[in-house]
Amino acid sequence: MRSQVIVVFGPGQEYTLAAAGPGWAADAARRWLDEQFVANDCEPLRSSGKVLTADKVMALAMTVGAPRFAGDADWAAEFARATLAALGRPLVRVDVAGGAISY
Repeated sequence: MRSQVIVVFGPGQEYTLAAAGPGWAADAARRWLDEQFVANDCEPLRSSGKVLTADKVMALAMTVGAPRFAGDADWAAEFARATLAALGRPLVRVDVAGGAISY
C-alpha cells in the first residue's frame, strides 16, 4: 500500500501528497510538527489548550492554507512524512473545510 496524505481545503483544492524518502521515527515526526506548529503561530483547536497530534496536523494545515501546499512542494512533502509517521497510519485525509481527519 502506498502511503499518502490527502489535504482538502474545498472543491478544487485537494492535494495528494505521497510519502517520499525514508520514513521518520514517530518522535522525530512529532518534533517536526511541534516546531512547525510554533513557527507558524498555530492556535490550539480545543478550548482546554490540550493539543493532540491530530490537532497539530489540522491546525497546521488550516494555518498555512492551500497556498503553502501549492507553492512549497518540499514543505508539503515534509508535512506528509511527519503526519504519516506521527499518526502511525498509511493513509491520512485532512479535511480542513470540514474540520476532520480520517484514516
